[in-house]
Amino acid sequence: MEDGLYLAVTRDIKVAVRPFYLEDQSSPTENHYVWAYHVEIENAGADTVQLRTRHWQITDAMGRVQEVRGPGIVGEQPVLAPGESYEYTSGTPLETPSGIMAGTYQMELTNGEQFDVEIPAFSLDSPHQPVQLN
Repeated sequence: MEDGLYLAVTRDIKVAVRPFYLEDQSSPTENHYVWAYHVEIENAGADTVQLRTRHWQITDAMGRVQEVRGPGIVGEQPVLAPGESYEYTSGTPLETPSGIMAGTYQMELTNGEQFDVEIPAFSLDSPHQPVQLN
């Protein structure tokens, strides 16, 4: 696994996420920290799937959880034939200098069967978080 790359595989659907901190959009003095994350979804299976919905759990350094649910991703519900992949970049703000995100995508087969695909948990780290020595 490459440094900073998080990967999960569910039913031959691979989800790879790479988060990065956006210094230019963040204002640490105002407790405003922003990250982008690049996601690649690859269909390594034999069946065509369509991404229907997303469900994110975003937890900040204080343990506050924000749930995000909705149709598709970045306004789309991509269809992935066997061997195809789809990439997008999105972002999230937090009031703390670090956090963690995880979630699921709901996929649908051409026969109507639906199943959830794991989005790997990934950490949101900024250079502004205090260093903790164990």
